[in-house]
Formats: sequence, C-alpha cells, structure tokens
Amino acid sequence: MIALIDYGAGNVASVSNALAELNQEFKITSNEVEICKADKIIFPGVGEASFAMRQLHLLNLFSALRMVKKPILGICLGMQLMMDNSTEGNVACLGIFTGTVLKFDSTKTKVPHMGWNDIKKISESKLFTGVKNGERFYFANSYYVPVNEFTTAITTNDIDFSASLEKGNFYGVQFHPEKSGDAGLKILKNFIELC
Repeated sequence: MIALIDYGAGNVASVSNALAELNQEFKITSNEVEICKADKIIFPGVGEASFAMRQLHLLNLFSALRMVKKPILGICLGMQLMMDNSTEGNVACLGIFTGTVLKFDSTKTKVPHMGWNDIKKISESKLFTGVKNGERFYFANSYYVPVNEFTTAITTNDIDFSASLEKGNFYGVQFHPEKSGDAGLKILKNFIELC
C-alpha cells in the first residue's frame, strides 16, 4: 500500500488521480502509524515552505519522515522540504539532503518558473528507468535546489538546478510527475515498482 501524505500543503488530488490511473492501492493520510506501515510513501507539496514545515510539526510527522526506512518520493515542495533549510520563510527543513533551497533571481528570469522543461540525467537512477534523456516534465516553482552531490537530473531556468535528487530510500523530483503526461506516470510507476 502507498501512503499519500496529506499535510495541508500538498497537491493530493492530482497525485491521487495519477495513482488511480496506474491502478495503485493508496491511502491519503496524515497519520504517522499509517505512513510508517506503508510499503511506499509519496510526499507531495504545493505552497510555502515555512507553513508546510509548521504543518509537519503539528502532525508529529517531522521525525517520522526523517527516520523512515521505506522508499519515499518528495514532489516539488515535498522535495525542497527534504533539504537542510529553505530561504522561503527562512525555515529549517527535514535535513535529509544537504543544502539550502534558494529563490530564483527575478532580475534574471521569470519567477515563478512555470511550464515544460527538458531534463538531463547526470547519474543513474531507477526513477528514470525507460525515460529518455531530454524528456520534458511540468515545473511550477519559485525556489530551487542547487545542483549537489545527490542530484540525479538537472534542468535550467537561467541557471542549472536539481530536477531530481536521490539518497538511499529518499527520492525527490522538483517537477510534477502527476501533471507530466505519460513520462510523469512512468516516473511514478518506476518509484512504485523499482525503488
């Protein structure tokens, strides 16, 4: 069973639609026990980092998400919340991946960054099995994760930034696979079946 985390800052409806399209059994939950019992965990996110972190603390999910041993996929803000901290609200995050989430420079590029971007794979990841280099995914973000040692794919908005991250059982994608057509469904399917 897949736990789809609902913490008041997620794009739960569109992710649940994508999981239903893939005929996957899932449960929308904010319950720590249910999340920890799940085979896989999806951690979506839309909104503002400091609000989202407050929600995780209120729901007693902060420690659970840091300590979980099952595969977990952070989507968009969910991926950003896996970093050490974010300049959006100057908030400490989960600290799974090392680094700070930064804001795009609005003097150099349009903010928010919205639309279809191609990705460039820079290291092997089961998440991208059967996904061609240069495939396009849907992005919607004002903040970004700089390229770092955990980056598995990059894309560009004036500067190169992390399109995906991976560390052990933790996976993150900055784009929205649930809004990225067949390629996005392939990412979700790979996470469920291979990771």
